[in-house]
Amino acid sequence: MKKLLTYHITETPISQTVEQFLKSQGYSKHLLIRLKHSPLGLSIGGVKVFSNHLLKTVEVLEVRLDEPEDSPNIVATPMDLNIVYEDEDLLVLNKPAALPIHPSQGHYDTTLANGMAWYFRQKNEPFVYRAINRLDRDTTGLLILARHSLSAAILSQMVKEHQIHREYLAVASGLLDFEGAIRAPIARAADSTIMRQVDFKRGDPACTHYRLLHYNPELDCSLAALTLETGRTHQIRVHFKHIGHPLLGDFLYHPDYRLIARQSLHSHKLSFRHPLSQKELVLEAPLPEDMKFVFSHERRNPLG
Repeated sequence: MKKLLTYHITETPISQTVEQFLKSQGYSKHLLIRLKHSPLGLSIGGVKVFSNHLLKTVEVLEVRLDEPEDSPNIVATPMDLNIVYEDEDLLVLNKPAALPIHPSQGHYDTTLANGMAWYFRQKNEPFVYRAINRLDRDTTGLLILARHSLSAAILSQMVKEHQIHREYLAVASGLLDFEGAIRAPIARAADSTIMRQVDFKRGDPACTHYRLLHYNPELDCSLAALTLETGRTHQIRVHFKHIGHPLLGDFLYHPDYRLIARQSLHSHKLSFRHPLSQKELVLEAPLPEDMKFVFSHERRNPLG
């Protein structure tokens, strides 16, 4: 993928270099190194400039991103994808359940990365896989993919600075309080490489906010909206088990599959500023079908 970005220099602090200016625009150190070694990665008036060039007002700085053609070793696999938003800088999709994000042992060609490789091959566009936010294999909902290295650098920094606001929906066992905040540190369980647990001695700080949306007394379960102050592995799942209201269908922390065959967790809403245009984006994915049992009065067997 090739992309040309143009910056009209109207006001610059005294003695601001090209590198300093681009860092202020969100360019990562790694990307700047690549641009320095590209023949016309950085130019003014069609003439290559170096990163230590002192910018002047009325100059027009051009940045040429010359992306790798494709992600190596990702097999293209036909897959139905629910694209919620797409432009030349990023893509947001609604991930289904039972779909890992990255290839791994045992999931060489059955992941979201494989489906995205197929998607861009059909569009005859180069593809480099850059997932910005994480979702577990069986968590559904909104996931951001960056289309090039600059949007990836900016979006990744936005994640670190909590500038991408996420809201989840979950179905928990029992009746939750109307709202609350779970502040409990999380650490890896001592006897597992996968499981996490609340650990007030070894854990990293973690905080989950929730509010009750609906309670089903017949099924004794609650639908809640959740926001996170931190992003620890399995944070929501561990926190709700800690307060005695584990998520239904969670194979690690509450393997009760009477109502749903996977953890009842959905990435429902994303709100953030576009990394380049600064346009405010608010995107939503509705509650998936397999979580709508929370509104039902009948027990059912999700496994058939």
